[in-house]
Amino acid sequence: MYMLVENRTSSYLHLKRSPGIRSWSLCVGIASIGLAAAYYSADSLAWKLFYMAGCFFVAAQNLEQWEEAVFDKNKGTICLKTFNLYKKILTLSKGGNEQVVALLNEIRDVNVEEETVRYFGKGYLVVLRFVTGFSHPLTQSAVLGCRSDVEAVAKLITSFLGLDRVEIPQDSSQSSETEASDA
Repeated sequence: MYMLVENRTSSYLHLKRSPGIRSWSLCVGIASIGLAAAYYSADSLAWKLFYMAGCFFVAAQNLEQWEEAVFDKNKGTICLKTFNLYKKILTLSKGGNEQVVALLNEIRDVNVEEETVRYFGKGYLVVLRFVTGFSHPLTQSAVLGCRSDVEAVAKLITSFLGLDRVEIPQDSSQSSETEASDA
């Protein structure tokens, strides 16, 4: 699953993403190696603590981020938040939270992009394109395989923002020519 809809109204859309099963499995596997090394080694208590701390540190480093996207039409903003356990541990709870805020009316397009993930194949993520030419991913990491999930989230955002409605710009020179011919 790419992102889950936490809350949705006509003026508010809240999407969330938590670490997936692969991420948790890798975390538990690495932490288990540290516990097993400490349990079965004949080393001193200090070395056993070092094994466990090192493996727990590496396990936390490989855990994916918690991510949120809040689209609020009342405020006219989008807020992208990320929480990283590894950074939180490194900075002793001073960091780990990142936030990007942008205006909703500056979003021009919502696309699905393909990203090559080393050793695993292709991953997909939603990219927000702004009027200024700047583009920003909705999440920091791509999801492997499930392009349809990512496309569904992109379609949801597009319909929420009203970007799927086609606006036909009227050229002022055409309208004046038709008015002149009518007279």
